[in-house]
Amino acid sequence: MMRALWTSASGMEAQQLQIDVIANNLANVNTAGFKKSKVNFQDLLYQSLSFPGAISSSETQLPTGSQVGLGARPVAVQKLFSQGDFQMTRNELDLAIEGPGFFQITLPNGETVYTRDGAFKLNGQGEIVNAEGYRLEPGITIPEDATAISVGSDGTVSVMRPGQTGFSEVGRIVLVRFANPSGLMAIGRNAFVPTDSSGDPIEGTPGQDGLGTISQGFLEMSNVNIVEEMVAMIVAQRAYEINSKAIQASDEMLQMINNMKR
Repeated sequence: MMRALWTSASGMEAQQLQIDVIANNLANVNTAGFKKSKVNFQDLLYQSLSFPGAISSSETQLPTGSQVGLGARPVAVQKLFSQGDFQMTRNELDLAIEGPGFFQITLPNGETVYTRDGAFKLNGQGEIVNAEGYRLEPGITIPEDATAISVGSDGTVSVMRPGQTGFSEVGRIVLVRFANPSGLMAIGRNAFVPTDSSGDPIEGTPGQDGLGTISQGFLEMSNVNIVEEMVAMIVAQRAYEINSKAIQASDEMLQMINNMKR
């Protein structure tokens, strides 16, 4: 009976983490560039009461054996980097990556982080920055007298200035990719940092070297599917409930044993 208690407890703990991950996904359903997470589970050790293939007589063997599992555990919370839906904003500095790739952002301490959030703005010096004022890398400065900004699918940034009949290039956006994006470490604020698992960042021109293209006037929204998350939440809730029922049943059976009289 004690085996069932601990096994069911492990199942309840696993489903608690599942609900935590689903809650975070749903909380970020409107976060630009957000990538949903998925929990991967694994069964625990098995107690072998008899082994498959063990000799049961001089002429026979056990066909299956007898093994009792000891529960489940979460082994990974994986980021899924599938493409999110595009939202048209018509804002000149809203940029979406159509395909693989990340923007590079430089933090005040000089560290470079990576993001899919393309909601950019201009600071007081005319530099392209994110919502928190961190600069896009490589740095691009828009002239103060620019009347229009154009960003090409290959990352070319051009501006229209008074007295000009055409656009003039002022910089180029460079994207990066990783061998294993799921190995990136999320640090919040829509940003990721590389790890040994993700591999080193590989820079390239948008539309080349396996990188996606840039779409101006659009934002990539969260790739969270509300219906899928709601179904997963119901399944996790029922799994948690049925594990608690197994604990209750084991407790009642132990109570019966305790109440037995000789």
